[in-house]
Amino acid sequence: MATGTEHRHGGGGVRAPGRAAIAAAHLRTDRWWLAPACTAAGLLAFVAYSTWRAFANAHYYAAPYVSPFYSPCLAQNCRPMHGGPNADVFGAWWGISPAIIILIFPLGFRLTCYYYRKAYYRGFWASPPACAVAEPHRSYSGETRFPLILQNVHRYFFYAALLVAGVLTYDTALSFRDDRHHWGHMGLGTLVFLLNIVLIWSYTLSCHSCRHIVGGQLKHFSRHPVRYRAWRLVSRLNARHMQLAWASLISVALADFYVYLLASGVFDDPRFF
Repeated sequence: MATGTEHRHGGGGVRAPGRAAIAAAHLRTDRWWLAPACTAAGLLAFVAYSTWRAFANAHYYAAPYVSPFYSPCLAQNCRPMHGGPNADVFGAWWGISPAIIILIFPLGFRLTCYYYRKAYYRGFWASPPACAVAEPHRSYSGETRFPLILQNVHRYFFYAALLVAGVLTYDTALSFRDDRHHWGHMGLGTLVFLLNIVLIWSYTLSCHSCRHIVGGQLKHFSRHPVRYRAWRLVSRLNARHMQLAWASLISVALADFYVYLLASGVFDDPRFF
């Protein structure tokens, strides 16, 4: 076990004095590299796609659907170009894609998420690459130095994520209207948006910060039965946090891509009624 001095100065790790002297890099015989490689590939694919869509500044509104990457539209350049929902908070001075304003909040929430930290630490930095596989770095400082110390803002991004999820819930409700703003519409896009918002809320509420907010700082659950039931529910979701993280990541990209296909005229939204 590394001493406190070794940890502070980055001298700890599997090669530190006092640790077992195992010459082999690892003793695993399975394809341990497959999981971090798939994780890195999946995250890279989403980063590439979301970057393209965020800077495209086009094809993000097809009545009654607005892309989750661009909602809420807070810049003036949303309305005259696309006719979609627009709050016009930033005014005309914001000339680039309005998605840049919005994506910082869900992106910050996911980047600082406990599961995603594990995913990209292993997938991109090999820190560590897998269980029982030594990381290639000579020093280890954890999340005690800049920039990783900024991971502690996760709890604040959680509140922003709640607001974003609320906006996407509103957009999902609007997907039940037709292009003349009459209620009673349901198309394939409505189902896509419903699936997305269910997964978004499930992932957000399964967050470790949410679990702490709901059930933390309590000495006796018996005196707080409502919070205890809420904590039990969040704990069940938390046990599936990894699966919900990936499912919601795929669903939000799918919802955006569906709007893109409609807005670019690839096909019309199939309507059920």
